[in-house]
Amino acid sequence: MMRESVREWGLERSVSRVTLHPTSPISPLPFVDLLTLRAAAGGGSVDGIAAATLIAAGFTLLQRSPLLVRALAGRRAAILVPTSPQFLVALAASDGRGAVLVNPLAVGVEISYELHDANVGAVFTLRALAPRLAAGTVHVLLDDAPRSAEVVASDGTSSRVDLGSHFGLELEGDGDEPGRDEECVIVYTSAMAGRPLGAILTHRNLLASAAQAVQAAQFGTGDHLLALLPYSHLFGLTGSAIAPLIAGARVSTMARFNAITAVDRIMHEGVSAIVGAPANFAVLLAAVERHGCAFEAPALRICICGGAPLSEELQSRWTAATGVELRQWYGLTEASSIALGDRLPDANRRGAIGVPFPGVRVSIRDPERSAPLQQGAEGEICIAGETVFRGYVSGGQNGLQVRDGWLHTGDRGVENADGTYSFRGLIKLMFTHDGFKVYPREVERVIGEMPGVSAVRVYSVNDPASGHEVAAAVAAEVAGTVSASDVKSWAEQKLAAYKRPSRITIVAEITQ
Repeated sequence: MMRESVREWGLERSVSRVTLHPTSPISPLPFVDLLTLRAAAGGGSVDGIAAATLIAAGFTLLQRSPLLVRALAGRRAAILVPTSPQFLVALAASDGRGAVLVNPLAVGVEISYELHDANVGAVFTLRALAPRLAAGTVHVLLDDAPRSAEVVASDGTSSRVDLGSHFGLELEGDGDEPGRDEECVIVYTSAMAGRPLGAILTHRNLLASAAQAVQAAQFGTGDHLLALLPYSHLFGLTGSAIAPLIAGARVSTMARFNAITAVDRIMHEGVSAIVGAPANFAVLLAAVERHGCAFEAPALRICICGGAPLSEELQSRWTAATGVELRQWYGLTEASSIALGDRLPDANRRGAIGVPFPGVRVSIRDPERSAPLQQGAEGEICIAGETVFRGYVSGGQNGLQVRDGWLHTGDRGVENADGTYSFRGLIKLMFTHDGFKVYPREVERVIGEMPGVSAVRVYSVNDPASGHEVAAAVAAEVAGTVSASDVKSWAEQKLAAYKRPSRITIVAEITQ
């Protein structure tokens, strides 16, 4: 039987059996049922570092830091790290407990809310992002991972942890196990009522979603994927990290998206797959067109777009420029980010969101009565299957609901005669900006808390580059006491950049 070895962790991989040989005695786990272990067993890499090395470093970190173990006892972890190899180290160091994926664009107020709501005991982060944490927060600096890490106690004292000689663990079992039904990650979303809710995803949820993505994209050991989305975005994590890694692919990251750099890497580094949002592909196209150069990327075979509605016009322009179809995948956080999509080797159906992935059931239903509708009738997209989340950390009554096993997405859609589905708009109050979800009521609540403000109305303005711009009409308690610049300054302190209104109008009153 053919085997391949990963020297850094003594990992041997066969078709159905994975063995990780320990350098110190640890109780063996019966199956490859943790998300990070499955990623390690695939044999892939991130930015040239074996995934097995990164995962081993994360487990070593937890084993060698009593302070971290105490801080996480009975509590969740959080990851405030940009898309990078260090993200996998942090995920492994969470050791199977729920890890809150904090958007690196979030400001201090937003971060503190998530950490408090999810009962987080320690945060994995980088030195540049640590100042956003409240004083006294136990955190781990991963700038030098997977070589070392620095654990910072609540009193500010710190200790260095050497991760160089990784302590493994003995693991034997079936690599096709479905995954634990225990918390894996928490992602804050669905702020329809004004405050974001922490959606809980299990190892089973995310492994099912990643396996579906592998099959739909036909990822394999020869692939080189360029990740354009943050790993704090669940579509970015499953679609451009876990899925390619369990397939043994090579992943390259961009801590901060830059269109010109991305185009250069796609053309000159043998990139075969790209995962991004419509805004990413629109900016990539603009960079190509602005420089007037031919887009020559012979290795590129699949381009996957998600996170926001994709126009047929952008699909057509992308294919004309690259020769590769831009395939739309649809999902949402509460369904582990991916539910339907245009799959290989099928022909791409532009304007549609594809067909259900294996193990996913889709039903178009009446939004009020929840009754299924006939093919061709427009209604609410409802999803059932292994990828549906287990609920929210708190405030679930204000989020999306699961009724009779069906997740009601708050999205409108229709089933077409050919079995594909089309997206027809939103029932829930939200829109997207640069691939991120913006909830008007959340922005209204934050600006409404500003002294001197009496009323706020937030709405979207269509924008070809970002999808939508955020706009706000603001009324003051006393005329002339609140200016647009005042509102802008307040938003900069309280909201992530993608939520901040770029168009602010001061009005005498707001009528609904």
